[in-house]
Amino acid sequence: MRILLVEDDPMIGDAIQGALKDASYTTDWVQNGLVALAALQTQHYDLVLLDLGLPGKDGLEVLSTIRGRNNLVPLLIITARDNLEDRLRGLDDGADDYLLKPFEMAELLARMRAVLRRHSGNASSRLDNGVVSLDLLSKEASTEQHPGVLLSSREFALLQALLIRPGAILSRSELEDRLYGWGNEVESNAVEFLIHALRRKLGSHVIKNVRGMGWMVSKNV
Repeated sequence: MRILLVEDDPMIGDAIQGALKDASYTTDWVQNGLVALAALQTQHYDLVLLDLGLPGKDGLEVLSTIRGRNNLVPLLIITARDNLEDRLRGLDDGADDYLLKPFEMAELLARMRAVLRRHSGNASSRLDNGVVSLDLLSKEASTEQHPGVLLSSREFALLQALLIRPGAILSRSELEDRLYGWGNEVESNAVEFLIHALRRKLGSHVIKNVRGMGWMVSKNV
């Protein structure tokens, strides 16, 4: 899952990026409102974390521009602005949540999960297609034959990307997009290696190969 972090404070940005990496999110970090808008035009993101006091373009203006483009990407405001007017404007202009600094990283991650669940229409913290289930908190995957299997960060990210869209075929480039952020070197055959590892842990039937197109998991059965 790929996150756009828009935060101009180096210390806060570095701390959030580290916490997101530990939670198995791929993160692109920008420190300017105009750069954030440019990134959203060229890259798909699963969620945006948006500060308000930004150079280039204020965060509330960035939010208005995003929604004005009919971009419905899940978006969580993270800011020190605690006045009621800004909070109301942010929520009314299309933010999914508003978190005041300073905050605990555990709360940020919990709010991110809640926003993502609302957008997916899934109230649970578990993704399940009837063949394999994935616990988003513990990073454990389970099948009937293999319950409670702990996954590595990239195994988790790849299986999550497939389970978010059961029945959809994701190409190698689409899966790499979920696994690698800006500046990360894409490892040769990384997707095939991770799929092989997941099949070994969970069973060969869990992830299907569609020749010449990519990989998928079955729709709910």
